[in-house]
Amino acid sequence: MSSVFDPVRRHAAETPDHIALRGGADQWTYRQLRDASARYAGALAAEGLSPGDRVLLVAPSVPEFVVAYLGIQAAGCVAVPINTMSTRAEAEYVLGDAGCSLAIAWHGLGPAVAEAAEALKVPSWTLTPGAPVPDTAATPVVDRDRDETAAILYTSGTTGRPKGAQLTVGNLLSAGEIGAQCCRGSSADRTGTGLPLFHVFGQASVMMATLTAGGSLSLLARFDPASMLEMLRRDRLTIMAGVPTMWNAILNASGDADPADFAGLRVAVSGGASLPGEIARAFEARFGCVILEGYGLTETTALGTFNDIDRGGKTGYTGRAVPGLRVQVRDVDGNECAPGTVGEVHIKGPTVMRGYWNRPADTAAAISPDGWFRTGDLGETDTDGDLRIVDRIKDLIIRGGYNVYPGEVEEVLYDHPDIVEAAVIGVPDDHYGEEVAALIAARPGSELGADEVSNWTRERLSAYKVPRIIRFVDELPKGPSGKILKRSIDRTELARAHAPGDVPARRG
Repeated sequence: MSSVFDPVRRHAAETPDHIALRGGADQWTYRQLRDASARYAGALAAEGLSPGDRVLLVAPSVPEFVVAYLGIQAAGCVAVPINTMSTRAEAEYVLGDAGCSLAIAWHGLGPAVAEAAEALKVPSWTLTPGAPVPDTAATPVVDRDRDETAAILYTSGTTGRPKGAQLTVGNLLSAGEIGAQCCRGSSADRTGTGLPLFHVFGQASVMMATLTAGGSLSLLARFDPASMLEMLRRDRLTIMAGVPTMWNAILNASGDADPADFAGLRVAVSGGASLPGEIARAFEARFGCVILEGYGLTETTALGTFNDIDRGGKTGYTGRAVPGLRVQVRDVDGNECAPGTVGEVHIKGPTVMRGYWNRPADTAAAISPDGWFRTGDLGETDTDGDLRIVDRIKDLIIRGGYNVYPGEVEEVLYDHPDIVEAAVIGVPDDHYGEEVAALIAARPGSELGADEVSNWTRERLSAYKVPRIIRFVDELPKGPSGKILKRSIDRTELARAHAPGDVPARRG
């Protein structure tokens, strides 16, 4: 029997005065975190919640999120974290789909959650600084089987309504143990992130790993590069985690930052999306800091592969399977592919989810009877066994019968000195079936035009991979973790008659 609360209980007993959380000027020791979370659990029990009840949690990356999350775990309930930008309709959908018994929302957010809860006649609480609760006795921690659901994280997907991935007690504890092992985390480490804790990367790979190792976790409620650099210096971070757009933002808005600021940083972790090689190379050249890329999904509790600290980062690759997990690339017949051959990535191990909430057919389609999870990602290994993610299967562009991997085209675009962000997608085309389109955010003040972009890619790619539709935007749409959201791009608009600035179509 176990609880996701176990690591905090352990460190609160052994090193009670060690700092567990930092949020701006606020600091929480392990004793304070344990006691506040235990009080929160007591308040949940006094409200009438029972083990297994689902609790919606909507808060930014502040220490109080951790208190409420761990309080939910200590009460034996199931945390259902969602995006702080969720609309009333989105919150209402999750409340209803998960069958939540309570909704908790940060005081600084709008009324969407409270209104959604009221519409479904679900009680709601407001989470405020310090995470105070009515005076109730702290109840004993509810221990549970490791295969019981501890959290439900809703995956946005590309089609249909979001599905709730059930992460178990064992999933989350294993993610913390493996994550700490990969980064060689210890109580001496000071980890910092601007990732949202309601997302699996921040919640499992960062929060759980830090608390498992007994280190301290510095949180940014809202990411911006200047604040991240300030936190790096102020808290003397030894581990920092982010998604590619965050590392890119720091690189392009680094001001007076220099290698000395990064001298104490042992590990810089990137995940959530493929890290363009140009960003990794530029970051190392500018700051002397190697960014280690990893790969995982919500359904695998954020873990899959990671670049080994001793070997250093291999640009373009996400490393080998992390301890305790197995990773294979398979062809359409289910056979393991030889190195250099593209196939679908499969993952097996203690972090693979229990299944999708109330969706047995989707669960059966995603997880084989022997426990292998189909990721839906295309990848290939090299002769060293390192994995390279090529693209999502659903993002693959088939132009005139030829496969075009958007990630390959984006890598070339990021190499251009005036391109800050890029997204490549397929749009319907009467002649080729799909045409290659590129949306580009150029460096401020740049006079970059479509012809230059076309010539740049044509010199570096086969003709069928060259974007024929090129549009410039101020910025690309992003999700809560900072990942570029290609599904938010209007393909219908791009497929219309050529607009000014598009490259004339060249058949062939």
